[in-house]
Amino acid sequence: MKEITEIKPKTIHVSKHGIRALGIAESFKRELIPKKSILAGVIMRGDFLIDGFGFTFVTLGGMDATEKIIKLVKQINRPDISFLMLSGTVIALYNVVDLHSVYEAVRLPIIAISYEESEGIDRYLLERPRGEERLRIHRRNGPRLRLKLKNGLDIYVRPIGVDADLALRVLNKFTIHGRYPEPIRVAKTLSRSILFYLSSASNEIIEVLSEVARYNVRKDH
Repeated sequence: MKEITEIKPKTIHVSKHGIRALGIAESFKRELIPKKSILAGVIMRGDFLIDGFGFTFVTLGGMDATEKIIKLVKQINRPDISFLMLSGTVIALYNVVDLHSVYEAVRLPIIAISYEESEGIDRYLLERPRGEERLRIHRRNGPRLRLKLKNGLDIYVRPIGVDADLALRVLNKFTIHGRYPEPIRVAKTLSRSILFYLSSASNEIIEVLSEVARYNVRKDH
């Protein structure tokens, strides 16, 4: 098993308007796009101005969530991002994100967020192909911490490269109402909009997307 690199908390000046979060969230609907989930990333400043975005696909039930998140962050290519906010660590039908691998690749603090209590998903992971590997990654991510937002609502986080106190300050800064920080809420809205757009796109649009995919394959090789 890969060793976990020691991760030291990074200094983040939460009070500054110029602080930037990259919120990442997904949307999928198997009856619309059977094999893929849409992953959206939104850069948002501390004063809630949107400052950039990016998109990619993740395989439903696959093992590519970690790779695709890393690729998305590098594709956005913004050195002024202060940290990542991820909506969940098990996405796209048990496609598990390896938080430590993401951190080691992009070197940005991560606040992975979930919103409800859970009895655990170990047995569901084991029922999937490569179940032992999925479970190993999930356990390596560590336990969730229960934090209380300033609005009185509880939220569950796995902070990587940032301590829990600073993670809570960041979440309070970016959360206007409810449990969803604004970068994640907007990323979720965008991913859902793209999902429904692509599912109803004309043949011409699908042809263009296929050509882009073929070009990227050729470029990678």
